[in-house]
This record gives sequence, structure tokens and C-alpha cells, in this order.
Amino acid sequence: MNLDFSLTDLSGTFSVMDVALAMGLAFAMSLVVAWTYRATHRNISYSQSYVHTLIVLGMLIALIMLVVGSNIARAFALVGALSVVRFRNAIKETRDVGFIFLVMGIGMACGTRFYLLAVLATVLICAVVLLMHRFDWFSLNVQRQVVKVQVPADGDDHAPFVEDVLIRFTDEYELIGTESVRGGSLLEFVYTARLKKGAEPRELVAALRSVASGQKATVLTGYDQTDL
Repeated sequence: MNLDFSLTDLSGTFSVMDVALAMGLAFAMSLVVAWTYRATHRNISYSQSYVHTLIVLGMLIALIMLVVGSNIARAFALVGALSVVRFRNAIKETRDVGFIFLVMGIGMACGTRFYLLAVLATVLICAVVLLMHRFDWFSLNVQRQVVKVQVPADGDDHAPFVEDVLIRFTDEYELIGTESVRGGSLLEFVYTARLKKGAEPRELVAALRSVASGQKATVLTGYDQTDL
């Protein structure tokens, strides 16, 4: 007795071996992408859940492409079904979007059985990402700080005193925001600044507090590598 292990749709026939190969290759290539993402991640926003999602997404796209095939009606039905899904997690880094599209492309290639294309694309793109990370391409070696200081919101103007301190401790600074906090009892000034050579952030904080009636002062260093 012969068992028929073929799956048939309007576009033709593919075997269980085709399904296993597509899903297995999508899993393997997504693992390579996930490893590349983990190896090249720098900021503090690393999420294990996001990396797991990359792997699952690659396999899921491969499955979707196998299901849809060249059936246009099925493709439209799938779009309608997926349109009810809402994703509310914000992407913290622009490079995360690139990795999402990468695993989607890999999944599409595997699902449409362009296996060699999937392998070559994974190897080449991941190699480029690793190369850019290894040699730190397009980095800008200018470290600036974010300086936040809170002052009483009374009749006295504390801004000139704050700026006097910034002139002493920084080569340059710029006011980028002013906010009322604690029910309007305090004003918070936010500056970007570049500390002078040899200036210590703790010294700047102490000087700012002395002219801000002991209110909170914060210096965030290297904010270009920190999620704010």
C-alpha cells in the first residue's frame, strides 16, 4: 500500500520533503541572522524575545509562502486575516527593522524554494553587518553629553547661573528643551554639551546643584549609545 505524502494546491504539488527543507533552511538561516544581531548589538536595549521573534518570523514567512503559493485568492485572504493583527511594541533601533526585513526576505526565499538565494543572501548580508561592526564604519567620534538640571520656578531667573557653570565646564552647549515639573514648582532645563578635557561629570553635577538651590542635576554621557 502506497501512501501519498504530497500536498496539492492550485499552483502544483510539493512534497513533505519540500516543506521540511524550506522550514529547516529558514530556521538555520534565521539562526545565523539572530547570531549576527546578537554579536553586533551595542546598546542596552537588547531583547532576547526580539531575537527569538526573528527566528520564528523567518520560519513563519516560509510557511506563509508555502501556503499561498501562486494562489492570488489565497494571498488576498491571508492579507485580510493578518490585517487584524496589531503590534504595539516600539522598535528602539533602526537596525532592528533591517533585521526584521532580512528574516522576512529569507523566509520568502525559502518558502518559494529559492534555497541557494536564501543561503547566499544570508551569508553576504550577515558578512556585511559583521564587517561594519568589526571596523566601526561611519562612526562619529564626537561624544556629547545630555545635561539636565532642575531649578525652582520662582521669580528668580536661574538660567544665567546654570549657563555660567556650563561655560566653565564645557567647550560648547545648547539648550534643547525646557519643561515644567512637579506641578509647576520646578523648571527642568535640558542641554546638549561637550565637556572640556579633564572635566569630570560629578564636578559638573555638584556645580549645577550649587546654583540650583540643591535641586536635581543629571549628566548623561555617551547618550548616542544609550536609549533615552
